[in-house]
Amino acid sequence: MKLRQNVRHFAAKQALTMPVVGEKMNEKLVDLHVDVFGDRAEEGAREEREPHMEAFFDCTMATYLAALSAGYPEAEAREITHLQANFDFYNHGWTEMMEFPVDEVAEHYDRYAEFFEAHDITIDEPLGEFRDREIPDAPSTPGKLDDPEHPHAAEGFADDVYVETGDGVVAGDRGDEIQESMN
Repeated sequence: MKLRQNVRHFAAKQALTMPVVGEKMNEKLVDLHVDVFGDRAEEGAREEREPHMEAFFDCTMATYLAALSAGYPEAEAREITHLQANFDFYNHGWTEMMEFPVDEVAEHYDRYAEFFEAHDITIDEPLGEFRDREIPDAPSTPGKLDDPEHPHAAEGFADDVYVETGDGVVAGDRGDEIQESMN
């Protein structure tokens, strides 16, 4: 998957893992993701999807922390949560919100299969053990899977995490470089 990565991502990671501040950062990140992906929703669908996305993204914050604890670099931990979201978008037929084409769903799952299987995450159940509440229903558009439109998808990035920095797009996590620039 192609992700952007900069110093703000590491600052957010630091804040998210701190006592007290972490809860506020969690809320801010959930709101940010609801805004970003809500803006990608088809005309008139955002409002009915927002409660679902808010609860879903809140659950993925626990996934992010678990991935960091398991030793995944920041970009990969973040990518894991974006994959969960894209699996959910796929399950709902919200192809206009996806970050990669529907025909790459299985490939993206396979890259982190060990982590996903350890936490009961599947394409059909993208939160796995991280579902800690009821996720509000939202209308699906399964017909879009037959002829998907992916205005926000970047295809061909299913074999690694691709990080977009000021220097361009590179394969692999650039966390050490960016972390050093913070010091």
